[in-house]
Amino acid sequence: MTSDILLIIIGLVALGLLIFIIVNHRRNRAFEPEEEQPVVNKNIECCGAHEVCEAETLLAMSDEIIYYSDEELDAYRGIEPGAYTPEQIDEFREVLLTLQMHEVSGWLKSLQLRQIEVPLAIRDEALMIVDDFRRVRAENRAAKAAKE
Repeated sequence: MTSDILLIIIGLVALGLLIFIIVNHRRNRAFEPEEEQPVVNKNIECCGAHEVCEAETLLAMSDEIIYYSDEELDAYRGIEPGAYTPEQIDEFREVLLTLQMHEVSGWLKSLQLRQIEVPLAIRDEALMIVDDFRRVRAENRAAKAAKE
């Protein structure tokens, strides 16, 4: 009987360790630098219907709120950017890591319209992504112009 309990405890510890390793690996992989490749990405080109590309600007151009599978973040309305707990910051980070590069500025605009302040660390990460997006779009335009 005691050996059965011991086997169960060892199995639960092994399962917990496996889950920890998988989650940690995924989180670390999300922050690994990618190799730079001069590839034209058609997913980040603007539709051309606006004078200023909505995908590049952080200004809310319309009052339409678009959710990015982040409805749970509505609970954080009114919290100051520096007042989030590490667990709450991780909730924002999980959403950010699911977004494609061209969606990040829209997500930030959505949070702004929903009166949700972004945690400081997440805001810095998101702004770096938006800046990278703008740089890649500029490179895409230059590569396209060079072909013409």
